[in-house]
Amino acid sequence: MTLGQKIAWDDTVLPFQLDRSDIRGRVARLDGVLDQVLAQHDYPPAVEAAVAEAALLTALIGQTIDLRWKLSVQIRGNGPLRLIATDYYGPSKDGAPARMRAYASYDAEKIEADAPHFPQIGKGYFAILIDQGNDMKPYQGITPIAGDSLSYCAGTYFAQSEQLPTRFSLTYGRSQEPGQRASWRAGGIMLQHMPKASPLMARNEATGDTGLLDGADLLEGDDSENWNRANILLDTVEEIELIGPSVSPTDLLVRLFHEDQPIVYDAQPVTFGCTCSEDKVRQSMSIYSASDIAHMTTEEGTLTADCQFCGAHYVMDPATLGFEAAGADDPAA
Repeated sequence: MTLGQKIAWDDTVLPFQLDRSDIRGRVARLDGVLDQVLAQHDYPPAVEAAVAEAALLTALIGQTIDLRWKLSVQIRGNGPLRLIATDYYGPSKDGAPARMRAYASYDAEKIEADAPHFPQIGKGYFAILIDQGNDMKPYQGITPIAGDSLSYCAGTYFAQSEQLPTRFSLTYGRSQEPGQRASWRAGGIMLQHMPKASPLMARNEATGDTGLLDGADLLEGDDSENWNRANILLDTVEEIELIGPSVSPTDLLVRLFHEDQPIVYDAQPVTFGCTCSEDKVRQSMSIYSASDIAHMTTEEGTLTADCQFCGAHYVMDPATLGFEAAGADDPAA
């Protein structure tokens, strides 16, 4: 494989289908996107790892949905790692890249910088929000923090909220090739059984059972056997195969699932992108009175705002903000 071929798979999500098993999936590789996301902040290693895992999950999940606008993943907990938030914006047109951004909020005094990140989330919830834009009601699904990873939480979400058996295998971390600076790389596979009626879901609805569903229990007969086989094969994947770049996603799929005749589709490029702007900050300030604006004004006589995702810093004149500002009621202003 040439260097050009290696780079071609960076920052992409490759859709595929296992034609014999009614299983679809995605292979994601994040390189420059993840570096840009994390470069906006000086996170300790545990927080960087949490953001990397969440960003990789978001890229895999976002590409499965026909998005008119945005998919967001939010993880909130009562531990020192309080919030991880990611956004995935669908491509604006055919051939255009999807855009991603992410950030985390944490207690700097309590976070254990070099300890595993997942236990530091504590109790809380994993949520997926889909916003298709104007005139469309946003969708939100929530599942409790459970298991031993954000990947497990995501699988539980799909089993519970969508009744879709779903499995993730992810790896991420800093890599350094000779003579080059260390950079973040992440790679992963998502497997998901195609939608169909679930016998377990029907029984649970009949009996009133509201417990968490397990993805494997949603299937019966040949579907269950095929799903179990695909998961056993996925268990054989090695980190170097997931993260690349020496093994291409197509070669990996053939190595894992050649008996199921994998069919691949066009890869979706992904880039870092933030939608913040001064106009949006001003719009968010339009609900406040002059008195409220005065309380937000700095000693220097300005109002400032920072974007948590990209680090953009906005400085504005308080007299031009809020619903009492001159021209605020003028549609032409």
